[in-house]
Amino acid sequence: MQSFRTELENPVVEQEIIELEKKIRLFQEGKITDEKFRSLRLARGVYGQRQPGVQMVRIKLPFGKATFKQVIKISDVSDEYAIRNLHITTRQDIQIHFVSLDRTPELWAKLAEDDITLREACGNTVRNVTASPTAGIDPKEPFDVSPYAQAVFEFCLRNPICAEMGRKFKMSFSSSDDDTAFSYIHDLGFIPKIKVIDGQEVRGFKVLLGGGLGAQPFLAYLVHEFLSEDQLIPFVESSLRVFDRYGERNNRNKARFKYLIQKLGIDVVLRLIAEERVANDLKSFTIDRTTISQPVIPTNSAIAPLDLDSDAAYKVWQETNTFEQKQKGYYGVFVKVLTGDLPTEKARILVAGLEGLVADEIRFTQNQGLLLKYATAVSLPHIYKLLTELELASPGFESTTDVTTCPGTDTCNLGISNSTEMARVIETYIREFYADFVYNRELKIKISGCMNSCGQHGLAHLGFHGSSVKANGKVVPAAQVMIGGGTVGNGVGRVAERIIKVPTKRVLHVVDLVLTDYKNNVQEGENFHAYYDRQTKSHFYTLLKPLADLTTLSDDEYIDWGHQDTFETAIGVGECAGVMIDLVTTLIYEAEEKRDWALSAYSEGKYADAIYHTYSSFVGSAKALLLDKGVNVSTQHAVIQEFQTQFVEQELFELETPFSELVLQINKNEPSQTFADTYIKSLNTFFETVYAYRNLVKVN
Repeated sequence: MQSFRTELENPVVEQEIIELEKKIRLFQEGKITDEKFRSLRLARGVYGQRQPGVQMVRIKLPFGKATFKQVIKISDVSDEYAIRNLHITTRQDIQIHFVSLDRTPELWAKLAEDDITLREACGNTVRNVTASPTAGIDPKEPFDVSPYAQAVFEFCLRNPICAEMGRKFKMSFSSSDDDTAFSYIHDLGFIPKIKVIDGQEVRGFKVLLGGGLGAQPFLAYLVHEFLSEDQLIPFVESSLRVFDRYGERNNRNKARFKYLIQKLGIDVVLRLIAEERVANDLKSFTIDRTTISQPVIPTNSAIAPLDLDSDAAYKVWQETNTFEQKQKGYYGVFVKVLTGDLPTEKARILVAGLEGLVADEIRFTQNQGLLLKYATAVSLPHIYKLLTELELASPGFESTTDVTTCPGTDTCNLGISNSTEMARVIETYIREFYADFVYNRELKIKISGCMNSCGQHGLAHLGFHGSSVKANGKVVPAAQVMIGGGTVGNGVGRVAERIIKVPTKRVLHVVDLVLTDYKNNVQEGENFHAYYDRQTKSHFYTLLKPLADLTTLSDDEYIDWGHQDTFETAIGVGECAGVMIDLVTTLIYEAEEKRDWALSAYSEGKYADAIYHTYSSFVGSAKALLLDKGVNVSTQHAVIQEFQTQFVEQELFELETPFSELVLQINKNEPSQTFADTYIKSLNTFFETVYAYRNLVKVN
């Protein structure tokens, strides 16, 4: 592996990249365990693929925003290091695939030149902060949520309170009560609100807590009707502290915030969040509303008129893929991207062709498309012409004809079925036989390759996730059919219900039966949710039950979409939330490293960070010693209590104060220099005892 050095303006990023290079070398030399290295690379956006020896790299784009220059840079990187394709995710990230591990530091350095990061795009971290792509131009928005999403992103990035939690944590900002960022299925979801107090408009947010999709979807709890904007960051910080301390760390299937709320109850969790405010670095935080400004509007005076009024396809596209912005005279343009895959060659031609037609900003959307801003009546026909040449002018954005999907078995370790090919055949089928559904935004189809809902099937009106069934001694690729989910509005949502499981080659029959039933039975003024509730779940089970009959299987139905061979389940080890690292030596190594981070942060005057690193070092070393004794507990809070019982009360350790009181000073004191100094000194004394107990020397 060849060494390299960067010349970046940000020394923190440069050091991280050099450190990644160093860790890769140590891993390849066998000096770092696979478990330790996996955790480290995931926190840096490097994710193992289904195919051995190559990586998926996830590029973190806060609320999906990118300039034309950044899109070109990502395309250049994909060409040089990956497979000349940009995959748009349902969390507004970009993924590139088939990257060599050796080249990831160099790749990261090149992206960082244009202020693009991989940091904490995967792993047990705060994932990308998403927002409605229309934020800033939405005619229904009380105010632009983009600066608030940016502030949360910046606060969480590299923050020790959320860099290594029990599982991932997701947040979203919707631009209006339409809730197009799905607040109700996030760990924290925010909807903008305005109150008039003493004659002045005050900004704030409706706050939803504890939602999530995955294999077991939970709808979020409403915890604030109105949280003033200056309390946004403090509430986020307190929530993350509680999740980090009390969240499950052994059973990753129960390690999301939603399960902590289920275990303790929402009232207890809210009390713990309130108690953490004492330790918050920030008690109030003024959001800089100017952080994200509207892009420069292009001058269209030189654009020659292009008359497409007689073009029927253009009229359909204009009606279904454009809308007038809140800035009068300007239009937002949605671009459908089939399965979220945009070849880099097309990306370059698109960006070059859009110069002067729209503003220099692209928002990647939750349904894997693009939003362009500040088109005009004069530029719209030219945009359509460009998109047509690139085969990107499909109408019906966010309609029934616009199917969302995860990568499935193309690249994902957890994929069971080929969700991307399934999406393609469904879209083609609907366009051919149900063309009128291009106008329907009341019935959305979403597909995931497995039950984990990366394709958001759990909030679909009609959803599918990959599965399998057995018939005649063989495994048959199957799809679990889900119906009735989706957004209601203003923080209210619905989880799709499981109806029946059918062979994947019969999903077109499912689509046909559901769409036909809907067309024939929906009542005037009735949306899909009302129609579904009136028909009842049992109606759809009866409607689709013949498709589950495995006695009529054809040879073709033993083969998944897009494949030629008989189906076999080949599920690898999923890495989307990291693998738990419980080895005693690894934990002690991490605890020592965190103590060094605490000392470094203290020397830089970052006292809140120093305190949290110290806390993490206390907990990590205590957990290591508990495991060495055969005691395995699953939360940080339990580690603290159990160490007191197993070591202090049994006089294996001599401490002047109970261990719980020593460690939990963290949420009883302000994050001052004085407390940081005292807390770190306590840790140093504790580590001397740890070293003596284990016969250890400090790792350099």
